[in-house]
Amino acid sequence: MRSKSMAHLDNESIREPDAVSASTGTNERPMRADATKNRALILAAAEEIFAEEGVSVPIDDVAKRAGVGVGTLYRHFPTKEALFEAIVIGRIERLVETAEDYAHRDDCGQALFSFLREFAVQAAAKRDLIDGLELAGFDFKSRCSESVAKMMQSVDTLLRRAVQAKAIRSDVQAKEVIGLVTGACQVGGRSDTDDVMLQHMVGIVIEGLRPRTVAE
Repeated sequence: MRSKSMAHLDNESIREPDAVSASTGTNERPMRADATKNRALILAAAEEIFAEEGVSVPIDDVAKRAGVGVGTLYRHFPTKEALFEAIVIGRIERLVETAEDYAHRDDCGQALFSFLREFAVQAAAKRDLIDGLELAGFDFKSRCSESVAKMMQSVDTLLRRAVQAKAIRSDVQAKEVIGLVTGACQVGGRSDTDDVMLQHMVGIVIEGLRPRTVAE
């Protein structure tokens, strides 16, 4: 008769191929519901603890915060770098979904401005995590290039619609706008800067995007 611990290990092994599917895309079968839940718990716990304590925190602490075993964590994310990548890509994908949602709204100008404010909030809130990952040698440009490109395409759609509606000036590009807001986020991530100041800075960027009057 097998022990309960052996049965537990067998159940974990059954779930392993599904977890591999999520992290590497090498298995076409979708994850089981429990594996999907564990992966979400790990990502949420990792993002939270890295932001609080830095990216050098032991992986065991991430597993403990998530309420899963270390083996379960490694089945989903074989390396710490894979976990970093999943966190960053997940955040970018959420921004893409936000941009796509705003792109379907009737007020094109307000849709763009609302997205920029939301982008600033999300970026500034996790500034310490981003800085820590960069210091740890995480290469955002190469590891997340496809996700970033997708986000920029969504922002470009928002810009084009706003230009067509004559809500913003026509001589701006997506990378310029995101660069300006990102600069505000870098300042906003400092301890002496609050959300009110951050939104004020983003508001200045937004005012700069509005069409120039004849007098100007």
